[in-house]
Amino acid sequence: MKISVFVLIALFPILVWSQASFDKANELYKQDKFEEAAQLYEEILEGGQHSAEVYFNLGNAYYKLNKVAPAIYNYERALLLEPNNKDVQTNLKFAQNMTIDEIKEAPKVGFRNWLSGFTSVYHYDVWAKIAVGFSVMCLLGFAGFYFIHRISLKRIFFALMVVFLLGSVMSIMLSVFEKNRAESYNPAIIFSENVNLKSEPRSISDNVITLHEGTKVYIQESVDDWFRVELPDGTQGWLEKETIRSLKF
Repeated sequence: MKISVFVLIALFPILVWSQASFDKANELYKQDKFEEAAQLYEEILEGGQHSAEVYFNLGNAYYKLNKVAPAIYNYERALLLEPNNKDVQTNLKFAQNMTIDEIKEAPKVGFRNWLSGFTSVYHYDVWAKIAVGFSVMCLLGFAGFYFIHRISLKRIFFALMVVFLLGSVMSIMLSVFEKNRAESYNPAIIFSENVNLKSEPRSISDNVITLHEGTKVYIQESVDDWFRVELPDGTQGWLEKETIRSLKF
């Protein structure tokens, strides 16, 4: 308890400063001082105070400044924290309309994609907790099977024990799958005004396609100063690391 109180006391000035800075940044935004507002929002984030609201407001400031890549980047980060935020989703679409590239997302088919859609409903920690819940129910089923002597009831508890055991195993497998999926999911935003997607991680290699700022790509692997990325339509190639910024925290 004493440690918790000490931590709160230590963090209190930071929280007060962050709120004051946030209020000031909002006021600057209302006064159409978007550059100053954006700078203050950035300082709040650099101080470690990450929230969907700060990223959303920062995205709005950059949108007003016609800075496409920073606007999309911050809207996307806001959605990572609050995936169902309708205001962020709407403003992100407005910002995406400012981009040059029109890359249509390829339809995802197959069992793995269906499974990804299913497991992504919950965080992998939630799937792990569900597995624990099934395990507890399995133990209760075993206790009923062991201590109750009536044959008909023993059969019921045995059946329940098997069902809960299967549920626990399945939940663990889904948790592991979702964890691997989440760790491999690495979206990024192109910040260079225009950049050539290369066929190999070399500047002299052939160009696959020319991309522009604000386009979303997915990082697949890293080699030296290059990222192998995939576009929403499935096209793959290499980009220099300095040209993009990962959305992962």
